Amino acid sequence: MRWPQGFICPDCGVAAEPYRSSRTRLMCRSCGHQTTVTAGTIFDKTRTPLRVWLAGAWYLTNQKQGVSALGLQRVLGLGSYQTAWTMLHRFRRAMVRPDRERLKGCVEVDETYLAITDREAPISAVNRKNRTSKVLVILAVEMLQPKGFGRIRLQRIHNDGAECVIPFIQASIEPGAQVRTDGSAAYRTLSKLGYDHQRNVMLGAEVPAHVSMAGVHRVASLVKRWILGTHHGSVQPEHLDAYLDEFVFRFNRRTSGSRGLLFYRLLQQAVVTGPVTYADVVHRAETV
Repeated sequence: MRWPQGFICPDCGVAAEPYRSSRTRLMCRSCGHQTTVTAGTIFDKTRTPLRVWLAGAWYLTNQKQGVSALGLQRVLGLGSYQTAWTMLHRFRRAMVRPDRERLKGCVEVDETYLAITDREAPISAVNRKNRTSKVLVILAVEMLQPKGFGRIRLQRIHNDGAECVIPFIQASIEPGAQVRTDGSAAYRTLSKLGYDHQRNVMLGAEVPAHVSMAGVHRVASLVKRWILGTHHGSVQPEHLDAYLDEFVFRFNRRTSGSRGLLFYRLLQQAVVTGPVTYADVVHRAETV
């Protein structure tokens, strides 16, 4: 899976059967560079046995609603919550293919607010409850004919202005696609950018928004239920995009009848995704 066509030295690029310098290390016959099967992947330098990683990937892909870090720690018998949490974030990083195709055809776009609880936030001295905040998320949903949904994209944004929504659309939707939005001024430049823009002004409209924009409303409802049900609404805002990536991965493969195939796809992406450490995840969150 790491080298489908045979070993290729990551240092000199020569394709040739390597020497085995130890039980786990491979040495290039040409330049002598030593590497391992897990080097340069999400499993790089992990102290957790690879069989535990595989068990974690299998469990993760076989739970239709996903799994929390606490649940994964309990099932795998991991020594710490941090290990389980980092493992899930490494898998979530692998769930996004950098070369994935953009959405096309008819695509609905809208924003919604997710209410999430940051359990690491200071506790209120008044009501002693954990701090709950609302985070703005933009959604794009492929609409199939005569009915049904195709693929989706989700992303946390700082505001609903053009400076946030337009880059998301350009990165997520193929030019030439029909893009349905509400009447927000933030979308006015879509036609100039090569999209077939269809504006639906909701104010005073006879057809309610959940009917005229059924796709985004349905997906927004599902992701809210997923965050609340699987993760009990407890997600740090700076890590929300990772959770949204997992939801997109699951939703876009919801029609797959084989859990084994889902497991295989995740591992395929895991071996081509760069190393991720606990410090990397935390640092990335701090810079968001």
